[in-house]
Amino acid sequence: MSRIKLKIIFNPSSGRQANALVIGDILHYLSEADAVERADISYTGKKDDARNFAASLKPGEYDAVIAVGGDGTINEVVSGLMEGGSKTPLAILSGGTVNDFATALNLPTNPSAFARMLMDGEKMRVDVGQAGDSYFLNVLAGGLMTDVAYKVPSSAKTSLGSLAYVIEGAKEAPANLFKSIPLYFSTPSSEYRKDVLVFLVSNSRSVAGIRKLFPKAQLSDGLLDVLILSKLEPGQILPLIGKYIVGGHMADDSVLYFQTDRLDIASVDDQEVRLDLDGEKGPLLPVTIRCLPQALTLIVPKEDMD
Repeated sequence: MSRIKLKIIFNPSSGRQANALVIGDILHYLSEADAVERADISYTGKKDDARNFAASLKPGEYDAVIAVGGDGTINEVVSGLMEGGSKTPLAILSGGTVNDFATALNLPTNPSAFARMLMDGEKMRVDVGQAGDSYFLNVLAGGLMTDVAYKVPSSAKTSLGSLAYVIEGAKEAPANLFKSIPLYFSTPSSEYRKDVLVFLVSNSRSVAGIRKLFPKAQLSDGLLDVLILSKLEPGQILPLIGKYIVGGHMADDSVLYFQTDRLDIASVDDQEVRLDLDGEKGPLLPVTIRCLPQALTLIVPKEDMD
C-alpha cells in the first residue's frame, strides 16, 4: 500500500475541545502502519479560514483532506473544494456539536476506525447543493426559527453541546410557531404558493438528528429532497411531532414533499428571508437552488469495517 499525503483542516473551537487528541491518535495509528507520507494541519481562527484552506489545494497535492469540526466547518471545506476545483477526496471527522451528514453516513469518530477508513475505505461520489453562489452538503433551511444554529454563541456550543440549540430554540418557539411566510416555489415541472412555517432542502435522510425526515433521499441520485411545512394550528403540533419521529409526516396535510434538481424560491411580499446552509448563514431570497450531481468525492468506510 502506498503512503498517503493528508491535509487536515481543523476547527479547534468546535465540539468539546478534545479533537486535537483524536487527530494525534489517528496520525499515530497511520504512522504505526507506515501509511502516511505527509500530514499538514491548518487551524481555523475565523470565518472563511476553512473555505480558503480548501480552495487553495492544488490538484494532486494531497490524497485526502480531513475536515475536523461541526456542520459549519464541513460546509466551508466543501465550499472551498468546489470553488478551488482540486477534486481532492474529503474525509469528515465529526468534531462539532451537531454533524448530521457524518451521522447519516455512520462515519467513524474512533481514531483507529478513522485511520483504517483512510487506509482501506472506499471513495463515494455524492451530490452537492448550490444556492446562488453558496454550497451546502447536507441541508438548506429557511423560514421561522431556522437561524438558531448561527445565533448560538461558539462558547455556548462548546460548553453546553446540543443543549445550547435546545435553549435557543425554546426562546424563539412561542413567538413563531403559529406565524408564516408567504413564498413561491418553482421547479422545472411545478409551481407552489405556500404560507410557510419552515422549508428544508436536503441531500440526505437525516436532519437535526431525525433519521426519517427525508425518507426518499439518496446522496448520489442527482436530486434534492424538499420538505415544506405550512402554517400550523395549535392542535396540530403534538400529532405532527409524533409523525416526524416515526416517519409518518409524509401523509400530513401540512407537509409538502417532493424531489427536484432545481428549485427557485421567492418571497411573495418581499419579506426578508435569510437561508441557513448546513448551520451557517446563507444568502437572502430570492434564490435558485441546484443539485450538482456527484460533484464531491467522500472517503467512507467499507461495508465490512467495524
